[in-house]
Amino acid sequence: MTASESRDIVLAFSGGLDTSFCVPYLKEQGWTVHTVFADTGGVDDEERDFIEKRAAELGVASHLTVDGGPAIWNGFVKPFVWAGEGYQGQYPLLVSDRYLIVDAALKRAAELGTNAIAHGCTGMGNDQVRFDLAVKSQGDYRIVAPIREIQKQHTQTRAYEQAYLEERGFGVRAKQKAYTINENLLGVTMSGGEIDRWETPGEGARGWCAPRSAWPVEPLRATLKFVDGEAVALDGHELPGEKILAKLNTLFAQYGVGRGLYTGDTTIGLKGRIIFEAPGLTALLAAHRALEEAVLTKQQNRFKPEVARKWVELVYEGFFHDPLKRDLEAFLASSQATVNGEVVLETRGGRVDAVEVRSPHLLHAKGAVYAQSADWGVEEAEGFIKLFGMSSTLWAEVNR
Repeated sequence: MTASESRDIVLAFSGGLDTSFCVPYLKEQGWTVHTVFADTGGVDDEERDFIEKRAAELGVASHLTVDGGPAIWNGFVKPFVWAGEGYQGQYPLLVSDRYLIVDAALKRAAELGTNAIAHGCTGMGNDQVRFDLAVKSQGDYRIVAPIREIQKQHTQTRAYEQAYLEERGFGVRAKQKAYTINENLLGVTMSGGEIDRWETPGEGARGWCAPRSAWPVEPLRATLKFVDGEAVALDGHELPGEKILAKLNTLFAQYGVGRGLYTGDTTIGLKGRIIFEAPGLTALLAAHRALEEAVLTKQQNRFKPEVARKWVELVYEGFFHDPLKRDLEAFLASSQATVNGEVVLETRGGRVDAVEVRSPHLLHAKGAVYAQSADWGVEEAEGFIKLFGMSSTLWAEVNR
């Protein structure tokens, strides 16, 4: 049997209402359902155990839990930090774990010899674009999206899903939430309720970041070591990148670092308003930028943001596997050859600053310090100013 003839289908599974509904729905359409949960850092041991038991309860043919930490670090965090820009200057792309979830599902499909992939995205948001394009760009796959299918006939889809499961004897976890919350190693995003109405977020709209009243009194200091632009050690301890990010999340969340309220242009054309919390990524970006600004040339520092903005747009809009993204990453990787050294971060709450930078590649002139001392003469300075401003001064003289 060829992959296209196989009735095996791989479902990206989270154990929530949507993906739980997908299992019996697909089975009743004749599919043999295999679930994959890519653990990208948003669940604890208890929740991971629940997801595995939920898959078994729903009667899947097989279930696989994949550690997504290394993939999310190498596939997203490294180039994102190299780029150094949020989407529209703010949002740190916290849902980019979707691409690594797709990769885990495709790997499982290859093992099973099938080309059928399923997901629980609705027809209303950006994630369906990310999932579908990430799949389509990697091969000839059949994509099944049960939630989109039932939306053609049912307007109250969540109520329909719940009734569908209960009619078949599957319980639905009572998990009433005022907000839609997404959580993974990268951070937390929250939407819904007053956030969607452009109103002041309520006290319940909080994830990891402590409120001002709970910030510690003593300031926090942390030292990050970078090699070729990649964080490799925290406070003198060498760790895998995903472990560094997890520890930074814990440390800086106590001080409320990395929380933002953001309105942006979504892929599907609507305005989207969210609260995001990304304490670890915010700390990483602050340290990396401070080191990079000190070791790159003026022209590199000027040009890099243009590359970064395009890279971020591609990732946000679903073009994770577009050749242009790889081209841009080749430039970003090249720019990191001298981004080596240590950065000391400090926070007293709310923001984080790079207070010390140490590197063998600091572009520090031996005989000159800006605004303090110089190893050139007054005549050289005056000549430079004359030539540097020639065009503007000529325009002024001619057009007085």
